[in-house]
Amino acid sequence: MNKSLANPLKFYVRQSPITVPGEMAYLLDDLPQDVRELCSVVQGLMVHVYWAARYGLTLSPERKQDVQLRKAAFMLEKIKEMESCSLTVMRPLEKRIAGTCRDFSVLLCSILRYQGIPARARCGFATYFLPNHYEDHWVCEYWHRERQSWVMVDPQLDPFQCEALQISFDPCELPPGKFIPAGTAWQMCRNGLADPDSFGIFDMYGLQFVRGNLVRDIASLNGMELLPWDVWGIMGTEDDALTTEDLGFLDEAASLTLQGNNQFSQLECVYNTDARIRVPDTIVSYTDNGPIRVRLQ
Repeated sequence: MNKSLANPLKFYVRQSPITVPGEMAYLLDDLPQDVRELCSVVQGLMVHVYWAARYGLTLSPERKQDVQLRKAAFMLEKIKEMESCSLTVMRPLEKRIAGTCRDFSVLLCSILRYQGIPARARCGFATYFLPNHYEDHWVCEYWHRERQSWVMVDPQLDPFQCEALQISFDPCELPPGKFIPAGTAWQMCRNGLADPDSFGIFDMYGLQFVRGNLVRDIASLNGMELLPWDVWGIMGTEDDALTTEDLGFLDEAASLTLQGNNQFSQLECVYNTDARIRVPDTIVSYTDNGPIRVRLQ
């Protein structure tokens, strides 16, 4: 992807290779403009693969493979294939595609960008799924023009999940500390402020997992919002194989992800010029059927 815009708001209003709706763009024409309503639209199109059983839905192995739909265009194509009506019509559970938190965020990001609103998917950890645990998670941020600031939204949290998790805050405006960006998580672990083993999901946790999410967040901030199990560059290096220079580089990169719009050009430069974090043409994706090499372009 050719990135030459120094203005982050102009950059984040452009579709990325992942969020571009392609031939399915016409499906986005009749959607509401309000972010809260857009979250409801996304929730009516998708069911979280790990929440399906709690909704009373049994997903076949074939349906579970929806989570491999890396691009928004592929998601929209599958949504249209399953139910041809307007996206504003909430699908029954059996007519929704299966996805993860990343997919909810990427689809919302695609819609917002289509409407001319700067948006970006963020990878990190949520504090509201399990007590005393930082759960692997993605959310979406959009630029609020009146406030001149980024607003963080969790489009996965529908009323059912909010009730089940006893959510007391507004998912469409996450308060500080509810979602921990991967850069913050990296700093917390590196500075001894948190146990790295408290970050992760299922049996995957620790500093290497935090590092993986940091690289995913950096890539997403540079327009490559890949799957949670896609791996490249320094993500695959064992902790004890990292050099002092590697750690310093990651410390700097983590800081840049948290600096706001003023450091966008520097983050963009670091990403584009260092193969340790830049997404290559071919990555390894760790699917349920084992690792596979995937050519992205």
